[in-house]
Amino acid sequence: MDPNATPANRFNELPTETQEFLPKLQKENIDLMTEGLKLVRAILTIGRFMKWVVIIFLSLVVGTVTLYDNLMKMWGWLHPGK
Repeated sequence: MDPNATPANRFNELPTETQEFLPKLQKENIDLMTEGLKLVRAILTIGRFMKWVVIIFLSLVVGTVTLYDNLMKMWGWLHPGK
């Protein structure tokens, strides 16, 4: 789409479905879609954050179990009779 074209010409370059959809929009619909986009952005941000929270939690669990197992092995080497 040519950004320098007049609005009427830019509208003509849009797909037919979009041309039929845009005139039906009211101010409330546009405000709702704007808020919806903000909500989707926030959900995606929280999703990325939660992904890392889960990865870090699982890493800590596996690391703790591995450390405990290796410490018990070392304890067994240092105190073989117990």
